[in-house]
Amino acid sequence: MMEYLVRVYNERDRRTLEWLRRYVGDSAIAVTVERCAGSGKPYLAAVCSHLGLKTPVFSVPHRQTPSPVAEESLAAIRSILAARSVSMVSKLDAMR
Repeated sequence: MMEYLVRVYNERDRRTLEWLRRYVGDSAIAVTVERCAGSGKPYLAAVCSHLGLKTPVFSVPHRQTPSPVAEESLAAIRSILAARSVSMVSKLDAMR
């Protein structure tokens, strides 16, 4: 993989690098990285800019069903909120 040459932080970066590898090839990316000034790995946007390319915009597919982790998190949040509302109602009743 070419991730050792450029900064890859997230899925968008991975997709951009994959696109760039198909579009210009690994050797062109390696040469461009050498031409980028500065220490450390360059950002993909800088590599694209040096190549005269605009970073593509990728659509993110929307998940049709919630993940099990999301469902568990929502259940925990609902439980916390329900406990707080019961506590608030009890406090209000005690004040009357």
